[in-house]
Amino acid sequence: MNAADLAARIARWEDLHTEFKERVDSPDKLAKQLVAFANTDGGQIIIGVRKDRQVVGVPDPDATGQLVDNAAYNNCEPPLTVVQEVLADGDKKVLVVNVPKGSQRPYRTSNGRYYVRTTSGCRDASQADLLRLFQAVESLFYDETPLVRLGVDDLDLDDFERYLQKVGAVDLDRDRRRLLRNWGLLEGDHPTLAGALLFARDPQRHLPFAQINAARFPGADSAAEPLDRKDLTGRLLDVIEGARRFLQEHLRVPHRIQGFDPESRPELPEEALREAVVNAVAHRDYTVQGPVRLFVFDDRVEIRTPGKPPNTVTASAMRAGVHVPRNPRIYSRLADAGLVTGAGTGIRRISTLVRQATGRDIGLEVAETEVLLTIPRAGAGPAAL
Repeated sequence: MNAADLAARIARWEDLHTEFKERVDSPDKLAKQLVAFANTDGGQIIIGVRKDRQVVGVPDPDATGQLVDNAAYNNCEPPLTVVQEVLADGDKKVLVVNVPKGSQRPYRTSNGRYYVRTTSGCRDASQADLLRLFQAVESLFYDETPLVRLGVDDLDLDDFERYLQKVGAVDLDRDRRRLLRNWGLLEGDHPTLAGALLFARDPQRHLPFAQINAARFPGADSAAEPLDRKDLTGRLLDVIEGARRFLQEHLRVPHRIQGFDPESRPELPEEALREAVVNAVAHRDYTVQGPVRLFVFDDRVEIRTPGKPPNTVTASAMRAGVHVPRNPRIYSRLADAGLVTGAGTGIRRISTLVRQATGRDIGLEVAETEVLLTIPRAGAGPAAL
């Protein structure tokens, strides 16, 4: 957009795709406009123009731009990515915020309100609006969302090559970018969420919450000072391996006598623990800006996964084997790496293995903001019936 384009837009004034603002001082009010555009057909918020159509400019475009970014990231659910440009109009500067049509609709504000855009402004979304939004994107998944601030250079293609060798897919497609796109790891020239989590050079630089916070507590209370604490970071395969090592370090490996030979066997089945950790990183809600939490107590292991299961899946349904993928691109790559035993069998498999090893059942709770999986340690608590 240039000065002539701006003048033409001001002459036409506000419509389905355009909103003018003199200034921005409330992230909540701005989030309302951002959500409305994202839920409808995208558009532009032009900051620095009064309601009488006079260009007054933005005194500090950098500060205003930071406020816009914060509103898009912290006051919209899921977080939005917007593109900003500063336009000079004489001696004044106008900030143009480009809001794309969202790929993860419906969006809402952090206070739970849904909005859509009309030719006369934005309004609360009706039940019919929400139904159309859900139906329009039912085949889209959050891990397919492109991260527009990242490019192909942010991916470690050497690590991707090592992954292909590990899973026996070196000869699948010699055009690596095409393969990344076919696998949903690259959209155009931008890594998707799945691509960044699996193969970015530094995933936490862009997605700081995509990690596991691990802690070993004495006794049975997380209010106690932890004996050990680690933030498990890196690519997803590194995070999973870090969790394996942490559990190996803090769980017992008792010795048994089988015949005349001593035998070492882990206190809890490694397969069950691996399945639990993989489920957490593969099925968590990445729109929730919090880490997976892995806690080891004297009597149990807890894994707290951010977000509720998709499509109102309950704890009992999960125990019964109901499987609704949230991040299928991530799940597929972990499955190819041999970290997944079978679709839909995760919780049931964990329960069976733990019961065989300890005589006790797992705990599974679906709360408002997380899923809590509790794995009892051997010799702790009442036996399962």
